[in-house]
Amino acid sequence: MTNKVVTRIAPSPTGEMHIGTVRTALFNYLFAKKHGGTYFVRIEDTDKERNREEWVDAIWQDFEWCGLIPDKRSRTSLHLARHRELLHMLVDKNLAYVSREPSKNEPDRMVEVVRLRNGGKELTFDDLVRGSITFDTSELGDFVIARSLDDPLYHFAVVADDGDEGVTHVLRAEEHISNTPRQILIQEALGFPRPVYAHFPLILAPDRSKLSKRKHGASIKNYREQGFLPAAIINYLALLGWSPGNDREIFSLAELIEAFDLNGVQKSGGIFNIEKMKWFNREYLLKLSDDAFVSMAEKAVPERVKNLPDFSSERLERLMPTIRERISLAKELHDEAENGDYDFAFTDPDVPQELLKWKKDPDLSAVKPRLQKLIELLKNVSFDSAEAIKTAVWDYAESEGRGEVLWPFRVALTGMEKSPDPFTAAYIIGKDSTLQRLENAMVKLNGE
Repeated sequence: MTNKVVTRIAPSPTGEMHIGTVRTALFNYLFAKKHGGTYFVRIEDTDKERNREEWVDAIWQDFEWCGLIPDKRSRTSLHLARHRELLHMLVDKNLAYVSREPSKNEPDRMVEVVRLRNGGKELTFDDLVRGSITFDTSELGDFVIARSLDDPLYHFAVVADDGDEGVTHVLRAEEHISNTPRQILIQEALGFPRPVYAHFPLILAPDRSKLSKRKHGASIKNYREQGFLPAAIINYLALLGWSPGNDREIFSLAELIEAFDLNGVQKSGGIFNIEKMKWFNREYLLKLSDDAFVSMAEKAVPERVKNLPDFSSERLERLMPTIRERISLAKELHDEAENGDYDFAFTDPDVPQELLKWKKDPDLSAVKPRLQKLIELLKNVSFDSAEAIKTAVWDYAESEGRGEVLWPFRVALTGMEKSPDPFTAAYIIGKDSTLQRLENAMVKLNGE
């Protein structure tokens, strides 16, 4: 490409950011970086009634969290003086005119609007995703480009800003295809060069309806609060409507830049699959360093668990491999911890007597001597690893019966039917707590 590539995304600060906006931003980012160009974000705040400053702040925070840091930042409302200048120029050249007409909202009140003169013609543009597209612009008539000479509408403002900021490629969702002929007519009136267009397929819900923030919770804030990692979201979104041409699925952002090509963008809508995005998130959780995973877990663990009597960072760290095996999201860790799945690690369980009995051995009286034997075997063992604990008791379990020994061993430590194996549980809680819980279970068998 001869000219330096400049792409942009222009989100409106009217609510939480839709995940589709993030994907559009990602494609703009990847395309610009692939070609050594510039990617910028322009806050499109022409809707004065719906714009909120908190949503402006949220846009910057969301893009920073996702890693899609713009090379430049811009804001439509800061360009109003330039917009006025261009509107006056069009009126002075008789390319647009001020029209006095009834207000749409209040028909009895007359307002002045600015309309672009449209002679009507067949207009064709080449779309990098969809090929050649033709519109008959005569159907548009002389359309409104500003509420007044001081108040431009979206179509005019976006064309003026794109032209002034040197945008070479307008890469956006397919719902904007119908906006393109209006914007090209405005470009021609202003004498601005036509950018290259590419329109991406929409992200669809499983029922093939448009993915919605309200109905489907499709905001980046929602997924962030569930504990999705930004790298996992970016990786998933890149493959939602784009293919690298092979079966590869895991890409870093740098690898996506290297691989991205608009020829790989599909024409049909991508079906959003939350389970697939969870799969990506699990892959990225597994990639986290131990320190990073512990840091994430500490934030996700509810206060109720942190207030248990034996809660400590050491025990939490020993619990981490067990948690890694189970979760795809930080929220799952929070919910499991809130439900008591990990309480055994931080407080002595109340062990039901009947639960200590192995289901294939109805003789409860045989349990106590087995627990006593476990205590004897473990007294002089170093609890440096779960494997060391297993080695100390395995021969006994093999000779006496694995279920007969290991079931009451695990129940005595956790008080649960479903929990980590007894060697892992013993390693997590440590030697002193393990021996004490075995003693407690023996007491329970005495009916005390």
